[in-house]
Amino acid sequence: MSSGEKDYRRVVEETTVASSWIEGTCIEIIGDLPTRRAPTHALFDFDGTLSLIREGWPKVMIPMMVEVLLATDTDETEEELSELVEAFVMELNGKQTLYQMMRLTEEVARRGGAPEEPLAYKREYHRRLMDRIESRRAALRNGEAAADYLVPGSLSMLEALQARGVQLHLASGTDEHFVFEEAELLGLERFFEERIHGALDDPGAFSKAQVIERILADHAIDGASLVGFGDGFVEIQNIRKAGGLAVAVASDESARNGQPDGWKRSRLIGAGAHLVIPDFQMADQLVDFLFAPQRD
Repeated sequence: MSSGEKDYRRVVEETTVASSWIEGTCIEIIGDLPTRRAPTHALFDFDGTLSLIREGWPKVMIPMMVEVLLATDTDETEEELSELVEAFVMELNGKQTLYQMMRLTEEVARRGGAPEEPLAYKREYHRRLMDRIESRRAALRNGEAAADYLVPGSLSMLEALQARGVQLHLASGTDEHFVFEEAELLGLERFFEERIHGALDDPGAFSKAQVIERILADHAIDGASLVGFGDGFVEIQNIRKAGGLAVAVASDESARNGQPDGWKRSRLIGAGAHLVIPDFQMADQLVDFLFAPQRD
């Protein structure tokens, strides 16, 4: 079974679309919006869209991969490998983590090495990542304010949509059991209940496209009633393909200064985003826009 996750491909050039902003906000409208209705369902990505628990994950993944490639006795320098790895890690960002590890196995084999299975690399990455973020998870378990580990305005956005009767869904490329754990730590499970989905060891058993297909089929709706939020290209492309409204969350995960991350913004516009926001601090204005009658 195909996972439904294709590699990133720019489908929109920034130079070919006009941007405008909802008056008095930092909510950017990219080109012409699709036919839409007031949303009945909303799909959220997790890491970087709502959760900041894993902020800084590339600082774990990239050095691990460089270490693996150096062990092949390649003639490349550590700096050269770091540039190579950063390029493909970020190019695949938004897909299930396993895809980055599959690429690592290819790079090891290309240098004459004997690669481990992608799942083995993924487990080692998760072990190292947990070492980095366990203090954050422990702080949350001990009652530290969840707001410190949420994209600004996340709770306001979820509460505003829920108050309008929108059913909320969560789909992440992070392993499903971690998503459940971290959503609970952040107090988000009350918004999504059983509608939380994440990656499985079999990449064909889960994809964000599959989640979208089930939402539309199970509730007998079309894409015009669906809005999706994410900071990865996969959900933006999937929502757009389904006929929904794709909202890019170009979050600056470290600065959190209300300004969009330039790299994310460009990449997500290229993936076909209809709206771009830096975070959810203007949740009320965004929800009002989503429920406003569509104008010709």
